[in-house]
Amino acid sequence: MGRMKDIAIDLMSFEAGELDQRETLELFATLIRSGMIWTLQGAYGRTAHYLLHEGWISVSGEVTDSGEQMLTAVAA
Repeated sequence: MGRMKDIAIDLMSFEAGELDQRETLELFATLIRSGMIWTLQGAYGRTAHYLLHEGWISVSGEVTDSGEQMLTAVAA
């Protein structure tokens, strides 16, 4: 139950706009990896499709090198 609680807190933080880019990317990677992303409301699935299309997250739910490069560019 502990991890589910963490995900619920992360989802609420995302909805409130409290996550930075890295936290958001890691949240979506976790949701894709678990398969949970496809059970959430449509906006989550659309965001996941965007992140996958951009190549920032892999279909297996890992932040890619391109994702890391994007995060580095945003942080600069």
